[in-house]
Amino acid sequence: MGILNIVEEIAGAVAAEKAVESVDPNAGFLTEAAAAVGGFEGVRIVKEKIAEATEQVPPAGEAGQA
Repeated sequence: MGILNIVEEIAGAVAAEKAVESVDPNAGFLTEAAAAVGGFEGVRIVKEKIAEATEQVPPAGEAGQA
């Protein structure tokens, strides 16, 4: 796990927490914490899905070859 991965996950957590804050300015600590954890994990899941999708796509030169 590199520093870039950690930065991406922290950015996801902060973005989710700010989104909750903008929707509900009186949100409690637990609500904001749950959003932060969701954002943190969400980044990891999105990255896994992108990696899976790119593994299934053949390289540009091999699309028409059989």
